[in-house]
Amino acid sequence: MGLKVQTIIHAGLDAVSSIDDKCAACNAVAEEIENGLSNEKPRNHLDMRHRLDSKGQRRGKVIDYRVSELRVVELLDGLCDKMQDYTLQKVDSKKYEWVRVDSWDNLTINKQEAKAYSKDISSYCGRLLEETEDELSERIKKGSVKSRRCE
Repeated sequence: MGLKVQTIIHAGLDAVSSIDDKCAACNAVAEEIENGLSNEKPRNHLDMRHRLDSKGQRRGKVIDYRVSELRVVELLDGLCDKMQDYTLQKVDSKKYEWVRVDSWDNLTINKQEAKAYSKDISSYCGRLLEETEDELSERIKKGSVKSRRCE
């Protein structure tokens, strides 16, 4: 029983570490975030003035939505699930890149292998978000995650 659990955990770690070109995977994740930023609808400021002072004036802050934690959470929520729509595609004999799959039924490559790649990048996305959450949050608040995507 213990050996089976260890084997499963080890296999899971292999899948996460199987992303050979971390820069390309990171760029795909950043591209999906940029897509979310560009598709955002204008939002009102967040009114956090809920208390009244002794003169009946509302007290608290009004926070610009663009720099709010709520915006970051809404952009990142479900991001790694969206990455399951990506797979690895061969560009030339030595180069691969991550591409969004519009229809899994129309794939010309092995669907099972493509789905495995999509799970790999989704797992990588989760790990990437854990490791870079604070920096990514600041970049989203500034409005772009394009610069310094690969390290």
